[in-house]
Amino acid sequence: MSNLNYDFGSGRADPDTFPVEALKAAALRAIEEEAVALTRYPGPLGHRGLREAMARREQEREGIAVDPDQIVLTNGSMQAVTLAAQTLQEAPGDTVIVEEFSYPGTLSAYRSLKFRMEGIPVSETGMRLDALEKRLHRLAQEGRQAKFIYTISTYQNPTGATMPKAERLGLIALARHFRVPVVEDNCYADVHYEGPVEPALYSLDDSPAQIYICSLSKILGPGLRLGYLIARPPVLERVLEHRNDAGGNLLAAAIAAVFYENGIWQHAAITNAALKVKRDLLLVGLADELSDTCRWSTPAGGLFVWVRLPEDVDRRKLWQLSQSRGVSYLPGSSFHVAAADVPYLRLAFGHLCQAEISDGVSVLAKCIRESRQSNAPIDFDSLF
Repeated sequence: MSNLNYDFGSGRADPDTFPVEALKAAALRAIEEEAVALTRYPGPLGHRGLREAMARREQEREGIAVDPDQIVLTNGSMQAVTLAAQTLQEAPGDTVIVEEFSYPGTLSAYRSLKFRMEGIPVSETGMRLDALEKRLHRLAQEGRQAKFIYTISTYQNPTGATMPKAERLGLIALARHFRVPVVEDNCYADVHYEGPVEPALYSLDDSPAQIYICSLSKILGPGLRLGYLIARPPVLERVLEHRNDAGGNLLAAAIAAVFYENGIWQHAAITNAALKVKRDLLLVGLADELSDTCRWSTPAGGLFVWVRLPEDVDRRKLWQLSQSRGVSYLPGSSFHVAAADVPYLRLAFGHLCQAEISDGVSVLAKCIRESRQSNAPIDFDSLF
């Protein structure tokens, strides 16, 4: 295989906007202020200052009061995903509802925990509520109550879909009717380019049945390993019962708290402007190269474009050709609840430079054309 020149596989922020000098200053101050605290274990909730900063983040975006003492700092959002699942699971074999296409890390965690996953089809507006209602009815008839619904309702990974407020309220109503908790993963919400900012499910339902997950990986950097979970009592106490690591990275949290003491929005505006340029460049490249062959999402935020391939693409050949020519992406099977070989792929753009995006799309498009087994016109006109 040739060197990897065009890595569309990894979902990361723009490295050129990483605030090196500001974080250096924040680190010096954090170490001075937290010297004694760094000699102790941080406790199950984590650094108070960062919890307060993230409470402000949520309050300012969602317009609701958030109690810092209901925020649990975690080692990235994946620890939060796992803690929420362990809290709501009663036994191996329990049922959980997910989007048919979802984040591979979450799917892997649920497989490890021996959940039985029920995948709900998605559309341009996220999890399809008609399909969700039918599935919940069927599960009730089978005596197989779902333990929770996991959803990425904003800039969904991998599809980029965003659920409108009316459908969010519909999802909440269905979950309430069937007495199923909701775990909302909102890691991409502040990677926003245009259009309305849809409210988090957590902000629309004040019941303990809502568990909320967010992260600093997409707006700052995954290397800090900082995420968090918000839960209301009595679920909060149940979450903390499953925590056994004595708390998260206090130094990283203290540095981030200093950096974000005046809010996240100044830095987010810089990163989002740079990411939007890259998203637009990727969309232009796809239109120039593949308008007669594929369809793709136009996400209003997030780090990914979801691409639908013609059924006649030999997907194994496409993977081999792309790898041999230095192009990486994630195939649709990586995101499918049953790991099915579906005619999709996901392109991440955040960490690539502009030239890599333009040149990489051209190489990938050639690989797609060479992997087709016919010259027939495509027989679909939508992403789903």
